[in-house]
Amino acid sequence: MKIYFAGSIRAGREDQEVYQAIIRGLQELAPVLTEHVGSPELTDSGDDGPSDDEIYRRDMGWLDEADMVVAEVTVPSLGVGYEIGRAEMLGKPVICLFREEPGRRLSAMISGNPVMAVKNYETVGEAVALATGFVRERIGTV
Repeated sequence: MKIYFAGSIRAGREDQEVYQAIIRGLQELAPVLTEHVGSPELTDSGDDGPSDDEIYRRDMGWLDEADMVVAEVTVPSLGVGYEIGRAEMLGKPVICLFREEPGRRLSAMISGNPVMAVKNYETVGEAVALATGFVRERIGTV
């Protein structure tokens, strides 16, 4: 089993520590192909080095290779939305984790989608538990 983790990069890195905690929890269960998303060195400028088309090809390759997607969607991101849509098109199981905050609402295109799991959380620990529970359920069905 391989996991694709999706979280905001260019749209804002304010949840980097949340991403890092979720990724660490997931890595106890299976490889996370996109572990760099949780890195504190990664800025909202994105990856230093690869071109945008190289990043696209690399990430789409990882998405094809992954068995499931865990997406943290609190910070709205066009890229994360694209990855979620692509994963749905590929028939991959998807969980979207959203931290409710005043003045912030999840897109209806995510919250209203009957195909994916959408879970609200309040604490980082709760987000990790929801993500790892999702993966454990899928590992158990394989």
